[in-house]
Amino acid sequence: MKTFCGRANPTTGSMEWLEEGEDYDYHQEIARSRYADMLHDKDRNVKYYQGIHAAVSRVKERGEKAIVLDIGTGTGLLSMMAASAGADFCYAIEVFKPMANAAVKIVEKNGFSDKIKVINKHSTEVTVGPDGDMQCRANILVTELFDTELIGEGALPTYEHAHKYLVQEGCEAVPHRATVYVQLVESRRMWSWKKLFPVHVEAEDGEKILIPPSEMENCPGLPSVCDIQLNQMPSGDFSTLSDVVKMFSVDFSKPVQSASTCYRVQLEAVKSGKAQIVLSWWDIDMDPSGMINCSMAPYWVKPTSALQWRDHWMQCVYFLPREEPVLQGEKLHLTACRDEYSVWYNLQKAREGESRADEEEQKADVCVQSPVCRCRAHLLWNRPRFGELNDQSRTRQYVQSLRKVLKTDSICLCISDGSLLPVLAHYLGAKQVFTLENSGVACSVMEKFFKANNLEDKIKIIEVRPELLKPSHLEDKKISVLVGEPFFTTSLLPWHNLYFWYARTAVSSHLASNVTVLPQSASLHMMIVEFQDLWRIRSPCGICEGFDVRTMDDMIKDSLNFRESKEAEPHPLWEYPCKSLSEPQEVLTFDFTKTVPEHCLSTEGSVKLLRKGKSHGAVLWMEYHLTADISVSTGLMKLSNEKGNCEWNPHCKQAVYFFSSVIESEILSDPTAVEYAMNFDTKTGEIAMDFKLL
Repeated sequence: MKTFCGRANPTTGSMEWLEEGEDYDYHQEIARSRYADMLHDKDRNVKYYQGIHAAVSRVKERGEKAIVLDIGTGTGLLSMMAASAGADFCYAIEVFKPMANAAVKIVEKNGFSDKIKVINKHSTEVTVGPDGDMQCRANILVTELFDTELIGEGALPTYEHAHKYLVQEGCEAVPHRATVYVQLVESRRMWSWKKLFPVHVEAEDGEKILIPPSEMENCPGLPSVCDIQLNQMPSGDFSTLSDVVKMFSVDFSKPVQSASTCYRVQLEAVKSGKAQIVLSWWDIDMDPSGMINCSMAPYWVKPTSALQWRDHWMQCVYFLPREEPVLQGEKLHLTACRDEYSVWYNLQKAREGESRADEEEQKADVCVQSPVCRCRAHLLWNRPRFGELNDQSRTRQYVQSLRKVLKTDSICLCISDGSLLPVLAHYLGAKQVFTLENSGVACSVMEKFFKANNLEDKIKIIEVRPELLKPSHLEDKKISVLVGEPFFTTSLLPWHNLYFWYARTAVSSHLASNVTVLPQSASLHMMIVEFQDLWRIRSPCGICEGFDVRTMDDMIKDSLNFRESKEAEPHPLWEYPCKSLSEPQEVLTFDFTKTVPEHCLSTEGSVKLLRKGKSHGAVLWMEYHLTADISVSTGLMKLSNEKGNCEWNPHCKQAVYFFSSVIESEILSDPTAVEYAMNFDTKTGEIAMDFKLL
């Protein structure tokens, strides 16, 4: 059965209706899953195997049959570990049908069909009894239901239900417990992801300072966790203000409560500074004694141990509701509040001579609902976008460019989502400034911003799509300077911001014949790289801890071949180190001074490989040429020619195209070059690409 799926095209801005097969969602979910990453996580797999083996042994020593319940079995790996460790029977629960089907095949292929029953249900729908899915309650509970925040995938309600209905009282659990750790830090870089800093602009009549509205300044932001690879955060970008402390633990062998609650710890500031950020991670003990431990601690916490790279579990950055100045030696109370799926934090200073009752009362005061964005800016701008808007060196490039093109009689139109360019254009002398906003949220945020800076009557906001713009919107004036960053909230891949070109084409009739367009053009760039670790998310696993999981590899490969393997995917490469094997190369150019052409833009060629290494894929990014001599890059910022180390724009995601050799795990002799072919379809705004290693 075919289904029509509606989607807004991020590049052209048009609504498209595509006919998709009934398996399309499945294929997308499988192709973009992190199953391979989990199977490559040696530390995780070994620790689970050790923990399961120990749990089965403890049950057997008590003279009981070992009956295992494995919730969220995925490939069936943990159930097979249990069966090989001597478990009498395993019930493997998997709600995702294609995954459950794969688990059945993998279990059969490994010879465990008589010991493992795969149940394709949500665990809360599983029945127990002579005619049920399970004959009896299990006495060993095995799960891997965790995300970076520990509880974001619904682990707590799942455990709560399992203890009530599916496992025996006093059961063994693998993992046995999880512990969440926190550390208080000051970090201008990370704080810049939460709030807008004042923007300094050198205008003709002196320095202007743009300030955010007080509503934005005092907004707690969004409750969603910011999960990143903290191991890629340089130590110079943050300052620790406290020691690492245990925030809370969950014992999975006992009944678990998912109801909202709070935890509180006392900290002592180890140095003076501004408390802004709570960094957090967790570890899991696979056994009651804590001898088998799997930790997500970052590099500065365990500097002597080898760090296991993983992308399915990272570390958390939480933003305090407000910046709190602290003094070395000062006593502080950090409160963690949680609901079923998320955690948030509050910091208070301890009061001298505070009684236990006072402390409990204070704790009750902060145990409130999760933070809600009131200023709406956090709905318009994601965290990398806040960082981008706070990047003063980037702002200076736009200021320098605008200075070159603006005149005292300039009528300026800005097309970008929630941009500060209209304000810059006004301060730098434009006679009149209009800004086109696509959403009510963007209009609301920009109105508040303009009002806070007394600009509400200086810049006119137009809430209309570019193709619906009328002369009356522009007070019957022709636009002499058209500007864009460009930035649009719907963009996922670097070239999706070419929507600016389509918008520029749509408003052509409103532009003066000698209009200046900034940026004047854009170019797509490419480089062949070897990833330190990111390749693992697409690499087949084959044999995992002695179990054959090639059925899973084939399933992912089939889904990638369904469509995804011929597409690039977005990744923030500042978090994923790589080395360049080729020079960066410009492959396509887009001239914004002209309208979008009817014909496709195509190119082909080859790029030489200058360094030895594994050619995992191509990285692609856009560069915007604001003027003839000022450009901004959304990708490569710096390249170390000796080793090929890359420094990437930290505010943008770059596009990664993994070569089929990674997906198919082919053994290749050292290639010397890569052939490429690119086609930009101007009708759809999509770029088709193909690569061949020579």
